[in-house]
Parts: sequence; C-alpha cells; structure tokens
Amino acid sequence: MGAKSYQFSHAVCRIPASSITDGLRFEDTGTPDHAVFLEHHKAYVEVLRSTGAKVTVLDALEAYPDSVFVEDAALCLQEGVIQMRPGAPSRLGEAAEIAGELSAIYGTIHQLEGAGCIEGGDILVTETEILAGLSSRTDSAGIAALDKIVSAWGYRVRELQTPDGVLHFKTDCSLLDEETILSTRRLSASGCFKGYRVLHVAEGEEAAANSIRFNDLVILPDGFPKTTDMLVQAGYDVRLIGNTEAAKVDGGMSCLSLRFTPNP
Repeated sequence: MGAKSYQFSHAVCRIPASSITDGLRFEDTGTPDHAVFLEHHKAYVEVLRSTGAKVTVLDALEAYPDSVFVEDAALCLQEGVIQMRPGAPSRLGEAAEIAGELSAIYGTIHQLEGAGCIEGGDILVTETEILAGLSSRTDSAGIAALDKIVSAWGYRVRELQTPDGVLHFKTDCSLLDEETILSTRRLSASGCFKGYRVLHVAEGEEAAANSIRFNDLVILPDGFPKTTDMLVQAGYDVRLIGNTEAAKVDGGMSCLSLRFTPNP
C-alpha cells in the first residue's frame, strides 16, 4: 500500500465530550467551546474520509474529559496494536475503553509490561524507526516496554528528549513523507532528526508542527499562514482544520485520531 508510516486504510476518532471543558492543560488559555469543537472535529473526520479511509467515530465519553485525544491511548501498527499507559492518572481509563474497539479490528491487543508510562503523543513512527520522546507523560520504563514488543516486529526504537515546557514529543514535530519531518527549531536543535530532511515551522507558528500526513494529504491546524505557504510551495497537498478549541487543552491534529492499516 506504499509508505506504511502515512498510507492508511483506517482511522479511529472519538466525539469530544461536553466535559472537555474540564480537560487537562499545561497552561490556562481559556475554556474550550464544545459546540465549536464539535464543528472542528466533524471537519477533521470528513477530511480523513475524503482520502477513502474507513473512519470509525466512537461515542463521547463524558467520564473522561480528554478522551477525544485517542492517539494517547494506543499505538496502532500494521503488525498489531499496543495499549498505552498514559502518564496522567485521570486518563488511564481511556486506554481501557478503546482497547475493546481496537481488539475488534485487530483480533487482539498487546499490553505493556512493567509499571512505566507512555502516551501515543510521544511516539513518531517513520519508515525506518520509532522515535519516542521522554516527557512528563512518558518515561524510560514505558519506552523500554514498548521496545520489547515492537522489536519482535522488526522496529527500532530510539529514545529522545522532549523540550522543557512542551507536553508531547509530537507537539513539536510531525512526519511529512518517508524522509521529511516538520519540526520546531527548539526540537530539531538537539540533532534528533539527523538523517532526515527537516522543514521548520515559521517563527511564532510552533503549534503548526502538530500536523499529520494522512495518505496524500497534510492536515494542518488553521491559522498559521507562513507554515501553510511553505508546505504548499514544497509540493504538499495541505488541508486546514480549525483547532482553536483543542489547542486550549493542548490538542492538535495528531491527537484526534488513531491511523493505521491492520494486517489481514
């Protein structure tokens, strides 16, 4: 099917709960407007479906304010799906809730050993490796537990450091194609992307780094014109999605979906 790191047949999303107003956040920049969030989420799902992918939209979970951010709860690869162990205790139940849905697709779900924590927002899968960033939500034990599972599938895991004051590794980066990563300068300055072509988001537009390549599209949060123009000029087919409400609870484009092609 092409590049397994961004060519996908399936996606899973979850409708934002009205309790999103109580979602976790690094800093308080305002309360999300649930109605507007619903509109943005609907547009996001429509763009995913426009590529021909099968997109499953799960019901809202009012008991879990952050549950719209499904990416943190699991890692979906062609070879199998792994239930994550979120570093925020209030989010542990989200991983258990989505496990059943993913088991129905994959047939089984793999569990991490040990007591480490890891969230999907700290994991960037490329064609050649899995980059896993240490953060306030992901520790070395969690990354080691992930490595134990995926190494049997032929993946190499590389542990990296998320910049101070940044929630997740993918808050500051995303995959654009087999050899190209979109990144903030503060993240790439560490040399973590050596061997890749790096395109930097414009100064002051750091939030644009949390985008996704989904089949032939690059899905970018709206409101970052310089970065948008740069990607269009570079030849990418860009789609813009409103993200003002998700951003108030540290959410971006990657957080809102699990993207995968399960082996038959």
